[in-house]
Amino acid sequence: MTEIHVALPAGETCSAKAYLMHVHGISGSLWRRIKHHGAFTLNGIPAVAARTMLKDGDWIAYDLPIVSSVIPESLPLSIIYEDDDLLVLDKPAGQLVHPTTKETHGTIANAVRGYYAACGVHLDFHPCHRLDRNTSGLLLIAKHPEVQYQIAQQNTLRREYLALIAGSLTPPEGCIDVPIARALPSIILRCVSTEGKSACTHYVTVQTDGRYSLLRLQLDTGRTHQIRVHLAHLGHPLLGDDLYGGTRAEIARHALHSAHLTLVHPRTKKMLALSALLPADMARITAEIDNNTA
Repeated sequence: MTEIHVALPAGETCSAKAYLMHVHGISGSLWRRIKHHGAFTLNGIPAVAARTMLKDGDWIAYDLPIVSSVIPESLPLSIIYEDDDLLVLDKPAGQLVHPTTKETHGTIANAVRGYYAACGVHLDFHPCHRLDRNTSGLLLIAKHPEVQYQIAQQNTLRREYLALIAGSLTPPEGCIDVPIARALPSIILRCVSTEGKSACTHYVTVQTDGRYSLLRLQLDTGRTHQIRVHLAHLGHPLLGDDLYGGTRAEIARHALHSAHLTLVHPRTKKMLALSALLPADMARITAEIDNNTA
């Protein structure tokens, strides 16, 4: 049940629709779900959402039926941050975020729904961005659909990745600004193509011993496999990324980690900054680089 206390100038009234959409920031599709399928109350009394007028001091509440094919499962979760609106996890490499038709169990979505059930709360899974199966690190999840919508609308979410490549980049920092498209007929592979969608990746070399380099990367866009495709385009694919030409001699998965995340909290409007340490497989290689440059 989502509860909202109404704040309006004295003597003014506002429809529930206008207040929820323009003040509380819900989407049009969520409003339609509230109007047609939700349980809606005004000051504790059942009401028709579409006919409700609000004044200062009112409180409204709505509850939506959750129709989800994701089966709750009791699985380990590494929780970095949690409040009434957000859940931030440190995702391990090798775990899918969403179930697929071939893999319906063991995903982050299953684990999160299982965690909610164990906590006695009735919530669905609302991730705010994607992470590939073998990418580790921070994953931001909204607990409510309106929070997910607000995060997308305010556009303040910034993510920083750490990556390991063979060799070193010249120049040591810069911007890779080339479009990315599907590598047809594959439904998985992507490639650099003038017919693709714009994609921009900023990189900085954190340390290098000439053999391997640790990079810090930020994205202006969020294309599928963007970092992987852009680095392969430069001739320096991620270590372990055999899909795009990387060697698996040092690591059995692509060496990419979602290390830092910042956003303006959609409710408190305060800046939130979170970090996740490198996992052991990447930390071992960075330690080797450090030893070789000491």
